Amino acid sequence: MAFTVTDSIADDTATFTLTGELDASAAPAFREKIEAASAAHVKKLVLNMGDLEYMASAGLRVLIYAKQKMGVGVDIVLVDTQPMVRDTLEKTGFHHSVTLVDGSGAGR
Repeated sequence: MAFTVTDSIADDTATFTLTGELDASAAPAFREKIEAASAAHVKKLVLNMGDLEYMASAGLRVLIYAKQKMGVGVDIVLVDTQPMVRDTLEKTGFHHSVTLVDGSGAGR
Protein backbone atom coordinates (compact mmCIF):
# COMPACT_ATOMS: atom_id res chain seq x y z
CA MET A 1 0.00 0.00 0.00
CA ALA A 2 1.29 3.46 -0.87
CA PHE A 3 2.35 5.73 1.96
CA THR A 4 0.23 8.77 2.81
CA VAL A 5 0.47 11.28 5.59
CA THR A 6 -2.27 13.69 6.55
CA ASP A 7 -1.52 16.48 8.94
CA SER A 8 -3.05 19.10 11.13
CA ILE A 9 -1.28 21.74 13.16
CA ALA A 10 -3.27 23.53 15.86
CA ASP A 11 -2.83 24.66 19.46
CA ASP A 12 0.92 23.94 19.58
CA THR A 13 0.32 20.33 18.46
CA ALA A 14 1.08 18.74 15.11
CA THR A 15 -0.94 15.61 14.45
CA PHE A 16 0.04 13.33 11.57
CA THR A 17 -1.80 10.22 10.46
CA LEU A 18 0.50 7.78 8.69
CA THR A 19 -0.88 5.05 6.44
CA GLY A 20 0.66 2.43 4.20
CA GLU A 21 4.35 1.63 3.98
CA LEU A 22 7.00 4.11 5.08
CA ASP A 23 10.01 3.12 3.00
CA ALA A 24 12.90 4.94 1.33
CA SER A 25 10.72 6.33 -1.44
CA ALA A 26 8.17 7.73 1.04
CA ALA A 27 10.59 9.06 3.66
CA PRO A 28 11.24 12.45 1.96
CA ALA A 29 7.53 13.36 2.04
CA PHE A 30 7.37 12.48 5.73
CA ARG A 31 10.51 14.50 6.40
CA GLU A 32 8.92 17.56 4.75
CA LYS A 33 5.96 17.28 7.14
CA ILE A 34 8.36 17.09 10.09
CA GLU A 35 10.14 20.22 8.88
CA ALA A 36 6.82 22.07 8.59
CA ALA A 37 5.90 21.08 12.16
CA SER A 38 9.29 22.22 13.39
CA ALA A 39 8.91 25.56 11.61
CA ALA A 40 5.53 25.99 13.34
CA HIS A 41 7.30 25.62 16.73
CA VAL A 42 4.86 23.03 18.04
CA LYS A 43 5.25 21.64 21.54
CA LYS A 44 3.87 18.19 20.74
CA LEU A 45 4.07 15.90 17.73
CA VAL A 46 1.43 13.15 17.62
CA LEU A 47 1.87 10.40 15.05
CA ASN A 48 -1.17 8.19 14.54
CA MET A 49 0.36 4.95 13.29
CA GLY A 50 -2.55 2.50 13.45
CA ASP A 51 -2.65 2.18 9.66
CA LEU A 52 1.12 2.23 9.13
CA GLU A 53 1.73 -1.32 7.95
CA TYR A 54 5.50 -1.20 7.52
CA MET A 55 8.40 1.06 8.38
CA ALA A 56 11.80 0.60 6.76
CA SER A 57 15.04 1.93 8.20
CA ALA A 58 14.50 5.11 6.17
CA GLY A 59 11.31 5.74 8.16
CA LEU A 60 13.15 5.17 11.41
CA ARG A 61 15.78 7.69 10.29
CA VAL A 62 13.01 10.28 9.78
CA LEU A 63 11.71 9.61 13.29
CA ILE A 64 15.22 10.10 14.67
CA TYR A 65 15.50 13.27 12.58
CA ALA A 66 12.18 14.45 14.02
CA LYS A 67 13.44 13.96 17.57
CA GLN A 68 16.60 15.93 16.78
CA LYS A 69 14.88 18.64 14.72
CA MET A 70 12.03 19.24 17.17
CA GLY A 71 14.35 19.47 20.16
CA VAL A 72 14.16 18.35 23.76
CA GLY A 73 11.16 20.50 24.64
CA VAL A 74 8.84 18.77 22.19
CA ASP A 75 6.97 15.61 23.15
CA ILE A 76 6.66 12.99 20.42
CA VAL A 77 3.76 10.60 20.87
CA LEU A 78 3.30 7.50 18.72
CA VAL A 79 -0.29 6.25 18.79
CA ASP A 80 -1.41 2.70 17.96
CA THR A 81 1.86 1.40 16.54
CA GLN A 82 1.47 -1.92 14.74
CA PRO A 83 3.38 -4.84 16.32
CA MET A 84 6.02 -4.99 13.57
CA VAL A 85 6.67 -1.23 13.76
CA ARG A 86 6.73 -1.30 17.58
CA ASP A 87 9.19 -4.19 17.47
CA THR A 88 11.54 -2.11 15.32
CA LEU A 89 11.26 0.83 17.70
CA GLU A 90 12.01 -1.39 20.69
CA LYS A 91 14.91 -3.25 19.08
CA THR A 92 16.60 0.03 18.22
CA GLY A 93 15.86 1.60 21.61
CA PHE A 94 14.00 4.51 20.02
CA HIS A 95 10.94 3.77 22.17
CA HIS A 96 12.87 5.31 25.06
CA SER A 97 12.88 8.65 23.22
CA VAL A 98 9.14 8.87 22.56
CA THR A 99 5.85 8.06 24.24
CA LEU A 100 3.96 5.03 22.93
CA VAL A 101 0.21 4.98 23.55
CA ASP A 102 -2.70 2.90 22.40
CA GLY A 103 -5.85 4.49 20.99
CA SER A 104 -7.33 4.97 24.45
CA GLY A 105 -4.46 7.26 25.42
CA ALA A 106 -2.88 4.82 27.83
CA GLY A 107 0.91 5.05 27.82
CA ARG A 108 3.24 2.09 27.30
